[in-house]
Amino acid sequence: MTSTSRTIAADPYPWPFDGDLRPANTALIIIDMQTDFCGIGGYVDAMGYDLSLTRAPIEPIARVLAAFRAGGYHVMHTREGHRPDLSDLPDNKRWRSRRIGAGIGDDGPCGKVLVRGEKGWEIIPELAPLPGEVVIDKPGKGSFCATDLELILRTRGIRNLVLTGITTDVCVHTTMREANDRGFECLLLEDCCGATDRGNHEAAVKMVTMQGGVFGAVSDSAALIGALA
Repeated sequence: MTSTSRTIAADPYPWPFDGDLRPANTALIIIDMQTDFCGIGGYVDAMGYDLSLTRAPIEPIARVLAAFRAGGYHVMHTREGHRPDLSDLPDNKRWRSRRIGAGIGDDGPCGKVLVRGEKGWEIIPELAPLPGEVVIDKPGKGSFCATDLELILRTRGIRNLVLTGITTDVCVHTTMREANDRGFECLLLEDCCGATDRGNHEAAVKMVTMQGGVFGAVSDSAALIGALA
């Protein structure tokens, strides 16, 4: 612990592990809060899932986002989507999406599904990035795969990552696992994440806390905002 230690109450340990929580070394990452995942007519909606589950994190994320911006912390956003020519879309990923009636790259109510530049691909207005905030465009589930996220984090001296967004069990969890393997100290905010299935969300959260915090720690928006106040 540092002489000016600051931590957030979390499970299974106060986060970060070394008490070194500062605006300079800590980033909020908001994962894939796009119309395609939580908006009417988007990818998740077309698959027939309950949008209330993926929209539930919007208000808690907005509160955390405001606190991070006010405190001068780093803020980053990600968007999943493919090039307009679909040259970065694996055949099996497209085939699986078409089997459930939401073909990636096909026309939909919000434009071509999960294609960069289309309406459905955009981040929802409630959580829109401000000028200067990093936006990572990723072709897959994890935020480190085929992106420059790690380079940006290392260049800026960021060690602590607060993870939010959708979906808990897929893109958020994949990103957390990738970050953990790269030595970043990760915190998942349970109420700032959502999944298309409640059971999957709960299981994904539980996985983080196993083995003393195998991927990091879990907290919520109230605890984080209280610690930053």
